[in-house]
Amino acid sequence: MTDGARATTRPGRTPREVATHCPYCALQCGMTLREEAGRVAVLPRQFPTNRGGLCQKGWTAAELLDHPERLTTPLLRDPDTGRLRPASWDAALDRIVAGIRAVQDGHGRDAVAVFGGGGLTNEKAYALGRFARVALRTRHIDYNGRFCMSSAAAAGMRAFGVDRGLPFPLADLGRADTLLLVGANPAETMPPLVRWLTEQRERGGRLIVVDPRVTATARQADLHLQPLPGTDLAVANALLHIALTEGWVDRDYVSARTTGFETVRRSVAGWWPARAEALSGVPVADLEATARALGTAERVIILTARGAEQHAKGVDTVTGFVNLALALGLPGRPGSGYGCLTGQGNGQGGREHGQKADQLPGYRRIDDPAAREHVAGVWGVPADELPGPGVPAYQLLDSLGTPAGPKALLVFGSNPVVSAPRAARVEGRLRDLDLLVVADLLLSETAALADVVLPTAEWAEEDGTMTNLEGRVLRRRALRPPPAGVRTDLAILAALTARLQAQGRAPSYRILHRKGPFLAPSPGRVGAVDGSDPRAVFEELRRASAGGIADYAGVSWERIDERDGVFWPCPAEDGPDTPRLFADRFATPDGRARFHPVEHRPAAEEVCAEYPLHFTTGRVLAQYQSGTQTRRVDALRRAAPDAFVELHPDLAARLGIGDGAPVRVISRRGELRAPARLSTAIRPDTVFAPFHWGGAARANSVTNDAVDPVSGMPEFKICAVRLERVDEP
Repeated sequence: MTDGARATTRPGRTPREVATHCPYCALQCGMTLREEAGRVAVLPRQFPTNRGGLCQKGWTAAELLDHPERLTTPLLRDPDTGRLRPASWDAALDRIVAGIRAVQDGHGRDAVAVFGGGGLTNEKAYALGRFARVALRTRHIDYNGRFCMSSAAAAGMRAFGVDRGLPFPLADLGRADTLLLVGANPAETMPPLVRWLTEQRERGGRLIVVDPRVTATARQADLHLQPLPGTDLAVANALLHIALTEGWVDRDYVSARTTGFETVRRSVAGWWPARAEALSGVPVADLEATARALGTAERVIILTARGAEQHAKGVDTVTGFVNLALALGLPGRPGSGYGCLTGQGNGQGGREHGQKADQLPGYRRIDDPAAREHVAGVWGVPADELPGPGVPAYQLLDSLGTPAGPKALLVFGSNPVVSAPRAARVEGRLRDLDLLVVADLLLSETAALADVVLPTAEWAEEDGTMTNLEGRVLRRRALRPPPAGVRTDLAILAALTARLQAQGRAPSYRILHRKGPFLAPSPGRVGAVDGSDPRAVFEELRRASAGGIADYAGVSWERIDERDGVFWPCPAEDGPDTPRLFADRFATPDGRARFHPVEHRPAAEEVCAEYPLHFTTGRVLAQYQSGTQTRRVDALRRAAPDAFVELHPDLAARLGIGDGAPVRVISRRGELRAPARLSTAIRPDTVFAPFHWGGAARANSVTNDAVDPVSGMPEFKICAVRLERVDEP
């Protein structure tokens, strides 16, 4: 076994090796899995995004394959004891279908909702959207990616006409002369990306980080701006103000490739640096130094991430940095541009193919008549039978069990009891449902509340595709089949669909089976798709996405296998893919990017005498998302065993709190309890907690459920709190 590899045991398996990708973040690092004598090892694999490197989460990923807490049989809640008990698949599926029938008969089709996840493969995300809209015929579907990339996605769509996290290959980061990271901490969230930052620094490039905390990434920066949470937009407008004043705006680019600049120019005229300093706390000298580094370098990249985006004004904040990038003439220029660091493993592909409340496959709008006709034709149903747009994730979750909201919910690949804002309220909404179904590989906090729990396959037990943060479509390959009693999500959806169809509650899906090349004219015949076969589902996805913004029509599994992935859009199998966007035009009707004036506004909840501190959340290196998986891996649990509350020593001294002492963080919505961790990395007016834990340490018990009016993104990154010592044991 090579250095750094980890293994798990499972006797009686034939030795096998597959090239695949890490199950965690959107970097989707290449790895090799080798099973020999019942042991599964994670080995290095040379791949463009990670060049053989993995973080601790990747090296230990195989340890979950045979974890003793792995679910291997369906569970049903016993009406007498109230406890979950093992059941057969037939009993579980029959219970789900009976529950769906009862709810829809009593309250209508929209009384059943679906909640997906940004870690599902493209095939599963596509099938989940189709299942909701054709089998259940409900408009209520959304997913946890709404809590991740939605603000950057909306800003990208209105500026560029397209939403792709990085519109250029990741390697461009290493060639940038100036790299600005806003609200991003890749040293802890996606460590293999740091090699590109190291390469950038070794070439003489300048790294500037904007973050309220002195993170592991900020410690590597040449310049660190430490604003008050929620004031990034003021910083963006001030930087553009300085660029205008100093003559660093690329007037030729602005004239030839954009519209709306004059309105933005006037809007930032009042954002002199001293005004931004008063709001954000970032010194004028640092703002000027940042603007100079951006305005005078040849190759410049601006990246945003959750720190800037998870706000009730997240779309406007990202737009402020997009305005800055456009004014400097960056997008579409080799080695330069604006991009967003996607978080979840398939955060990009997961939102392109129908999980979002307002979208159909190919990133088509569900209220576009032409889009509806195209997709309905692929699905073999009349376009007017497709439901309309649903509501964003938090609005959906907050309506569950209410008189006007859904009475049943099916959850795939998500744990909203931990990950949703105002989580105690969401937990209560889930308890109010007539039917809660959760498909997962472990008993998450959400699954523990369910009426039916379905055991699902892990990433190493199923084939499929993922789309990483560059828009690169990748192949996830199965090392082995799932354990006995476990089914894939596709198989679950296919079985539910078959039962609904047998009862006449869902129309039959149909597609044209063709003998010739993809989409080539041929007579074909009408027949049923094997909904449990990921390759068959992907072939249908290609048809459904053809002609859309995220066009996968030219992406085949064979083509991915021949190369290190395929970048969308790729409309033809014999045509090129698109590693770089915007070289000649933007994806707008006239080919020009759009400036949009945006004004800073306060956080949805400001500090006051009762709640005098700012609260913000984030991640730690050894844990991931809601922690359902990583908290069960021994090495990761040892590295980050418990939650904590980070606060400045000056604040701790004022409140009489010692390092490691239990504290309570209280907001208007709830509280969390965890040990104090004293650190000068945090501002004295701000406290921080990671969001990977549930129970008393659940950070999202505190966070604000105010949402961005455009994207539906909740304001995870700032709310008002007070801090108290916990004197009792």
